[in-house]
Amino acid sequence: MHTIRSGPARAVLRLLVLLATLLGLAAPPAAHAGTAATPFKVLALYSGTWDAAHIDFVKEANDWFPKQAAANGFTYTASNNWDLLSNGGVGAYQVVLFLDDLPQTAAQRTGFEQYMRGGGAWMGFHVSAFTTNAADWPWYHNQFLGSGNFKSNTWGPTTSVLKVEDRTHASTKNLPATFTSSVSEWYSWSNDLRQNPDIKILASVDPSSFPLGTDPNQSWYSGYYPILWTNTKYKMLYANFGHNAMNYSTNTRLSSTFASETQNRFLLDGLKWLGGADTTPPPVDSISETSWYSLTNAANGTCVDARSAATANGTAIQQYACNGTQAQQFQFRSTDSGYMRITIRGNPQQVIDVTDVSTADNAPLQLWSYSSGQNQQWQPVKEATGRYHFVARHSGKCLSAASASTNSVQLTQRGCDASSEQSFTLTAQP
Repeated sequence: MHTIRSGPARAVLRLLVLLATLLGLAAPPAAHAGTAATPFKVLALYSGTWDAAHIDFVKEANDWFPKQAAANGFTYTASNNWDLLSNGGVGAYQVVLFLDDLPQTAAQRTGFEQYMRGGGAWMGFHVSAFTTNAADWPWYHNQFLGSGNFKSNTWGPTTSVLKVEDRTHASTKNLPATFTSSVSEWYSWSNDLRQNPDIKILASVDPSSFPLGTDPNQSWYSGYYPILWTNTKYKMLYANFGHNAMNYSTNTRLSSTFASETQNRFLLDGLKWLGGADTTPPPVDSISETSWYSLTNAANGTCVDARSAATANGTAIQQYACNGTQAQQFQFRSTDSGYMRITIRGNPQQVIDVTDVSTADNAPLQLWSYSSGQNQQWQPVKEATGRYHFVARHSGKCLSAASASTNSVQLTQRGCDASSEQSFTLTAQP
């Protein structure tokens, strides 16, 4: 066996390495530090054929989302080929967006349903839920979205103050209790989403927004209007916004759907959740649904109490010196959309109730048998101090005590004002 030595041998080896590199046979270079593989792929479907405001939203979305994709580690592909739903093309993507339309053919609809039932993820905007004939595709409109038919809209496009109803969901965990949306036209629906056990409403129009709209004949003056929601049987999010204000005579954009940084946070956190990139568990609220709590008022140090330890309908809910009795022990049980009924330990069927379903300031509180009334449901809102205030579902007003520590003063509801009379410390009881 011959041994190749010295200079000629090294020259041959260098030549071989050079050839291997040129032919792509050499080992690839190490990845740059901090470079991460793309965690998920997004397909945005659009039509771009109807209403200048919707078309403009598509143009804006197809500019904004690619920039966010580059900054947040996902890919974004936009297409007006809805047949990707029926020919298997959608299978290459972890998330599908409907920007301004929904599937129209039977094959497209079947393909989308199979995609979602097979574990796919979806985010839809504004027109993607629009229909006046929900029976034409009942799975999508009545089951998947839950909204049914279009009922009404606001006009012209405006911002809205949105109340975040569930701050434990991955898409809303970084949002404040309320925020101002970007400009949009807003839709309402024939179905009451609160009555659908599969739907979790994430945000709705805050009453401070009323009247909502600039045309008196197309404005909302009161009522309940969901804006963001999810169906817990699927990995999906629907957002009611997606209609820019426009000068229709010149097709000039007058507003941006992406003008609200808080709203954008919902979009990005929602996409990461849909795509499986968000592995951080949502924060868990400290209120246990199996524990009993006393509620001590921050202003006067008294406890929420059932008068004379009674549990009959009409028993006054009052403030009283804390004494550890069952008359001062309550449990919080979820209803839906972040609201809870507050039951009393002596008879858990009895709950804290706003008398006569009143929406007025200073309406008194009482015990009453639970009947799913919205005046019997409260949203606990955790404060920076760790204390809570409680917002009545029917009125948007807060459970309030008196400023002085006088025994037997009946509690009331009052407009939420961040005062200590509306702030309560929860203490678990044995």
